[in-house]
Amino acid sequence: MRRSNFASGTLLLAGAAAALLAAAAPARAIPGDIAVLQGLDKITARISTFEAPLDQPVRFGSLQIIARACDKHPPEEPPESTAFLEIVDIRPDSPAVELFTGWMFASSPAVSAVEHPVYDVWVVDCKKASSSASETAPE
Repeated sequence: MRRSNFASGTLLLAGAAAALLAAAAPARAIPGDIAVLQGLDKITARISTFEAPLDQPVRFGSLQIIARACDKHPPEEPPESTAFLEIVDIRPDSPAVELFTGWMFASSPAVSAVEHPVYDVWVVDCKKASSSASETAPE
């Protein structure tokens, strides 16, 4: 009889632990349509903020940037925005040079930095196209 109580108590504890783990599991990232980026021109020391809609090339100086994916942690998680970017240096006098392809993290820009003598680019945020349209629409 004691063994049976122990087994049922263990099962009850295991079930409670599983329920807690399921409740504490991290929420899924929220996908976005637009990567918000910042770029530094090292010659002029100017920082520009610009948006890169998914799968549409945008220019920053001689760089062409294409955001392929973008997501953001939900509000109950620690803040983090990530974007998968392809960055190519396009100059009229030379062939295009692929500088960067990969994930960039807003919280750790140095983890995956663009190596360029004139420009730095990093992720700031990720947002939905509908949210930016509703912010600018008059009421």
